Amino acid sequence: METKWIHIKEEELATEEAKKVIGQAGDIIKEGGLVAFPTETVYGLGGDALNREAAKKIYAAKGRPSDNPLIVHIADKESLKKITDRIPDSAKALMDHFWPGPLTMIFEKNDKVPVETTGGLDTVAVRFPCDDVALAFIKAAGGFVAAPSANLSGRPSPTTGAHVYEDLNGRIEMILDSGKAGIGLESTIVDLTGEIPVILRPGYITEEMLTEVLGRVENDPTILNVSEGIRPKAPGMKYRHYAPKGELTIVSGEDEAVTAYINEQIRMRKKEGCRVGVIGTKERIDRYESCVHKNIGSRRDEAAVARNLYAILREFDTEQVDYMYTESFAIDGIGQAIMNRLLKAAGHRVVEV
Repeated sequence: METKWIHIKEEELATEEAKKVIGQAGDIIKEGGLVAFPTETVYGLGGDALNREAAKKIYAAKGRPSDNPLIVHIADKESLKKITDRIPDSAKALMDHFWPGPLTMIFEKNDKVPVETTGGLDTVAVRFPCDDVALAFIKAAGGFVAAPSANLSGRPSPTTGAHVYEDLNGRIEMILDSGKAGIGLESTIVDLTGEIPVILRPGYITEEMLTEVLGRVENDPTILNVSEGIRPKAPGMKYRHYAPKGELTIVSGEDEAVTAYINEQIRMRKKEGCRVGVIGTKERIDRYESCVHKNIGSRRDEAAVARNLYAILREFDTEQVDYMYTESFAIDGIGQAIMNRLLKAAGHRVVEV
């Protein structure tokens, strides 16, 4: 299969050429094919959410376990009523504050949504993104696009069209490329099917922001802990995700102890003939001995840290790094999402010093 890689700018959506491209992408979805598209979080791999065969194609293209649910992307709030018969007041409050935007909510599904899309569950995850290219594409595709991240299963999520091409060239029909994703981490996922809203995956919409609207939310215990053996109710809950090809270790502790431990590992691994990489913050990156250094950004700007994470993990793969070490981050605000992704990428390999 030849994958068409088409660049499209948000500011050009009103042009006839852009409309033609978006129309072609929409037709591919309607015909049961797959299109990777940009969102404000990461690039998604889209298929018709109401077509069970399209859902199967998504799993096959990614090499993704079929019990790992897909997120249904919509382009207006009214569409939600077509795929669920129960919208709780908590959801309406969150929609008013955060839709369109990087928030996914879980509802009880109705019969229009096939279980192939939901990973066999009777619930459905739904998101209304705020990226204009995504919205135009979803509308052209019929209004319901199932989309996980547009990468091979387990790999770091794609934040550019080039990342998608690297993983999925020849596996899908088209890539819509509008440049680098603005947020760089997947959406926050909140389960609204119980009495108390539960965060299943942290993201840019933080626990603090959700609590301010709802008064009370809880965190699923798997967010920062090993989650093998559970049946995933949302993407990213069970399987190893976001992982580079080499071995990643998170080092946690006081600044000086963390620096000393990582430098010791650099020396040891280099003696073994291995390539070593370090993910360091702007404030500390110069303290590490010679290796493949990656400045992830300032601790005072966690949004930038989040935006840079996946690209750095992919750069390590390109540079064939065998062992990687990263500083840890606070587990409040966006830091919770950063640590969730790092823990998944490291297979929960953490050293306390």
